[in-house]
Amino acid sequence: MQQYSSLPEQNSQIDATSTLLTTIQQLRTELWLEKTLNQLQSRLNDCLLSACTTVSVASVIEAEIFQIVVNEINGAVEDSKVAIALFQPHETVGKICYVCRSPSTQSPLPQVMLTARKRLRLRLKEVIKLEDLQQLENQQPPNAWRLVDHSGGVFGWLIIATAPPSSDNESPIALPSQLRAQLMARCAKQCTTAVAQLRQMIFWQQRYQQLDGSNQELERTNQLKNQFLANTSHEIRTPLSSIIGFTHLLLAQGYDQTRERHQEYLNIIQSSGKHLLALINDILDLSKIEANQLEVQWENVNVPELCRNVFALVKEKAANKGLKLCLELDPSVTTLVADSLRLKQMLLNLLFNALKFTSTGTVGLKVVSKDACLNFIVWDTGTGISQQDQAQLFQPYYQIANAVVSRNEGTGLGLTVTQKLAEIHGGCVEVESEIDRGSRFTLVLPLKPVEGVGDEGDEGDEGDEGVKRLTENYLPSSSSEILLVEDDLPNAKLMQIYLSKLGYQVTWVRNAVEMWEALKQLNPVVIIMDVYLPDENGLNLVQQLRKNPQYEMIPVIAQTAMAMKGDRETCIAAGVNDYTPKPIDLPLLASLVAKYSKPTTSND
Repeated sequence: MQQYSSLPEQNSQIDATSTLLTTIQQLRTELWLEKTLNQLQSRLNDCLLSACTTVSVASVIEAEIFQIVVNEINGAVEDSKVAIALFQPHETVGKICYVCRSPSTQSPLPQVMLTARKRLRLRLKEVIKLEDLQQLENQQPPNAWRLVDHSGGVFGWLIIATAPPSSDNESPIALPSQLRAQLMARCAKQCTTAVAQLRQMIFWQQRYQQLDGSNQELERTNQLKNQFLANTSHEIRTPLSSIIGFTHLLLAQGYDQTRERHQEYLNIIQSSGKHLLALINDILDLSKIEANQLEVQWENVNVPELCRNVFALVKEKAANKGLKLCLELDPSVTTLVADSLRLKQMLLNLLFNALKFTSTGTVGLKVVSKDACLNFIVWDTGTGISQQDQAQLFQPYYQIANAVVSRNEGTGLGLTVTQKLAEIHGGCVEVESEIDRGSRFTLVLPLKPVEGVGDEGDEGDEGDEGVKRLTENYLPSSSSEILLVEDDLPNAKLMQIYLSKLGYQVTWVRNAVEMWEALKQLNPVVIIMDVYLPDENGLNLVQQLRKNPQYEMIPVIAQTAMAMKGDRETCIAAGVNDYTPKPIDLPLLASLVAKYSKPTTSND
């Protein structure tokens, strides 16, 4: 009778069951791994999305990313504890900065074995060496994984330590070491990717903010420029309208004006021209100050006389508005070392502002000596200035909107120029004001003489009267010939007529060729040379004259529209005797001609 053994069949069933169980276990672990990683990625995505929609500090979001990684791994691998250590660039020692937020107080402190005698405890602020982490990285299985930025630099380490066995701590899944290593490696990669995305996102947010700020600043600058151009255009057109209009009346055929009316129109034209020049100078002054090219002519200023002259200039405007002017001078105040022209400019700016914003009452100037300084206090009973406006008062182009002022007068540069001129003098401008209670602007200038004050300022004290006396002290003889080299017809006619009225014989030429031809026939006592000529630079002509023994001693006065710092020095270095800027100051020109056309035996 044949017998069959059932053992092979039983073994076959066991093998099949074992293979099936192994496959199921692998699927379970793989599903668990993917679920854990997906859950971690979801948390990281939420964190990055939050950073996109809210204004947050990059370090705060980065810390949240690290903490999420630590917490998620700790929640998934219950028999181990995870930490993150951070390192500064090029440092070999770091600190553990992130561990699980809710460690079990009953569990022993997790630690990693480095050697038989050396263990690393995973607790906050624990100091850790780079060489120890590298040792953990090279263990089998590894217990540390690098966190690397986009440039390849290591900014941190992800560390795992298995807690000592505990009866109360059993993992639902017995996690093989290979699977644990795979989980940690992929978590480290997710962490570095999230940090890189955050940093890139923060970078572009900062770039956007910078660009947005730049765009806003450009828009603000453009608005200020447009406002400045509109105000400047208005201010320039106003005096130009008077100049052109009254000139038209004087030139109109059949218009028979009386001599008195004729004189009135000419006075208006002259006043409008001076106003236009002052406006242009104000704009140029700010440009020169900002370019550090403003020249200051230091001199001993007669303070009481200068203040009275300033009041004379604002008297008409005050009278037109029905305002009272008040001048208070400390008897002990006599002189001050300063630039008289710039000091007058600062006081006029402050007084005209006070008059502009005062409809009734008084505008005053008080000068007192205090703490080795002179205080020029300009006060008024006007509308006052709010605290908000005071904060921006000295900004270029800034103008206060005020019902008292019917339109935007000026260009918004007066106070800016005044403050900068005061600083050049070693002083400052202070303001006190309340709404509906008037304002007080105090110009503070030091009394002590400024080092390096030259002698050239001594002549400046004479002002227009000094020019007049110098002009009248010399009466030209019939042989006082002047050669005028000027290509602009109106300017040439102006100087020729004016100097001829003073008794000079003026020969006018338009260019370099005509100048050399005229010199063959003339022996001028002075040459007035325009710097810009159609066929040659006037300074080059002066250098050529100085090289010619026949003409090298003839005094040359340069006149040009150049008015920047260093222009005078450039002209003098070229060989000219003196320099006068355009528009031509006729009395000044006359004084220079008188000075250089004197006989050589006379005392200068």
